[in-house]
Amino acid sequence: MCGIVGAIAQRNVAKILLEGLSRLEYRGYDSSGVAINNEVGVRAHRAVGKVQALKDKFEATPLDGKIGIAHTRWATHGKPTENNAHPHFSGDDLAIVHNGIIENHDKLRNQLKTQGYVFKSETDTEVIVHLIHQELQSEPDFLQAVKNALKYLEGAFAIAVTLNDQNHRLVAARKGSPLVVGIGIEENFVASDQLALLHVTDQFVFLEEGDVVEVTRDGVTIFDSQDVIQERPVHVFNHNVDATDKGEFRHYMMKEIYEQPKVIAACLEGRISENKVLTDCFGADSSFLKNVENVHIVACGTSYHAGMVAKYWIEDLANLPCTVEVASEYRYRKVAVPKNTLFLTLSQSGETADTLAALRKAKELDYLTSLAICNVPSSTLVRESALTLLTNAGAEIGVASTKAFTTQLTALLITAIAIASEKGALSAIKEAELVNSMHSLPAHIDEALKQDVAIKKVSERFANKHNALFLGRGPMFPIALEGALKLKEISYIHAEAYPAGELKHGPLALVDEDMPIISIVPHNSMLDKLKSNLQEVAARGGELYVFADKDAELQNAEGVIFTEVLKVDEILEPIVHVVPLQLLSYHVAVVKGTDVDQPRNLAKSVTVE
Repeated sequence: MCGIVGAIAQRNVAKILLEGLSRLEYRGYDSSGVAINNEVGVRAHRAVGKVQALKDKFEATPLDGKIGIAHTRWATHGKPTENNAHPHFSGDDLAIVHNGIIENHDKLRNQLKTQGYVFKSETDTEVIVHLIHQELQSEPDFLQAVKNALKYLEGAFAIAVTLNDQNHRLVAARKGSPLVVGIGIEENFVASDQLALLHVTDQFVFLEEGDVVEVTRDGVTIFDSQDVIQERPVHVFNHNVDATDKGEFRHYMMKEIYEQPKVIAACLEGRISENKVLTDCFGADSSFLKNVENVHIVACGTSYHAGMVAKYWIEDLANLPCTVEVASEYRYRKVAVPKNTLFLTLSQSGETADTLAALRKAKELDYLTSLAICNVPSSTLVRESALTLLTNAGAEIGVASTKAFTTQLTALLITAIAIASEKGALSAIKEAELVNSMHSLPAHIDEALKQDVAIKKVSERFANKHNALFLGRGPMFPIALEGALKLKEISYIHAEAYPAGELKHGPLALVDEDMPIISIVPHNSMLDKLKSNLQEVAARGGELYVFADKDAELQNAEGVIFTEVLKVDEILEPIVHVVPLQLLSYHVAVVKGTDVDQPRNLAKSVTVE
């Protein structure tokens, strides 16, 4: 969940590294640091907090050199302090930056201490750099010493290492954590994410699991997990570079909320015709759709909520059993796989450690096939899955996922309709009706965004709130979960979500005049049931915030703060009606003065367990 940047060039790399860290700050912002090698030796700056604190140090004391590594940290081992900030060092000339977790670091640390190594940090990373230093005592070749040291490590990592008497090369490696090589002209780079390098190159090589790479100014040499030299393909980055620009918006999150009509249209493009889902979008061989008898969805966080919505769609439209599970639980339990089960993973980044581990476990079991719904075409999840459906959301910088969530839902609805149609559970007429509704989806999202001003006014009532309760029924229960997650992520208000029918089984004890109760009220067969649940809250003095269309006749109810939402086809309600909750969480965070894009203790891409 940290960010790595490395560069070797014919020019000073300091600005390249700092700009890369700024672009990677969404991955970690507890602390940051840079180490640059030159003829004097290794010089470094480290700072606690945002990358700007590091830039201030460079302003006061510039560093220059033609090879260097840099890091922005999300703390795992050790508090966010300058001593724990990367890079870490062994001796005067060996430096490392690291993303991931070394699971056997305690054992290795104790062994290294007995051999005289002194540790200056609480991190697991310092173990790696001392191991490499130890190997250099008997193995003079820098590259081979790094390879030797990696054999002792258990866990997940991406690293970049420099040695000051080897300033013609840097060495990097990955195992369970993403790393990409950027290709330039007489200069080359490494980074956790290609976004970090878009200011210097648009050509990238994605390292595979177990790869070690030697990077020089003139080229790169990649060794696979068997230590065999490999030629990996060079990919040209296709996303808009302006993804890292907030434009007219104050925060990335708001920019990304407003991008949803456009990216949902991109997600639909080429996947639906006038009246049906184009099953070729799953690949040349879409015959698996006819054979699916069960669906098993595995994901984390916001993606898990999207999977929960999909369960309703798949069971309703295709009449097939669907289970949804948190990846961090799935990977550690014995799994019974029913016949012809589709294993479906969801991830914005495609690098989520628990989801990747779940996929690798699933490959050893008797699933029909694996399908990844993901936003990053070059990601590990996409490369390791048998089938892929890309969400086409573009780069999402804000930690709180918005457009990635709604495009995941869109892709899942496409998948549910495709399975139902191919299984014969959906008539051509019904499919045409559903697809016709989907064509209107971008316009519906655009209409939902027009409530921004009204929701901003409602958000002011949350300025002094510390708790909130979200309610939903049917497929709107996962949307309630997503609303609660968004609110707690960026405003730090403790928020929970419940199926509305569960109120009387415990949560009603929390309701008083100071507890805001938020509910999206869909206009479907559950409307009267949900109204009854809301009356239970009102009877106990609860503060009700209701998002519903005007036909629900709740706008004049006593004790209700009513915000009108668009009336849409029932199948689209979860996608459209999450938008007001995104706007609410954003504006509440602004009112409370929190860091919207980079909330405390969180990072965008969860690449550690």
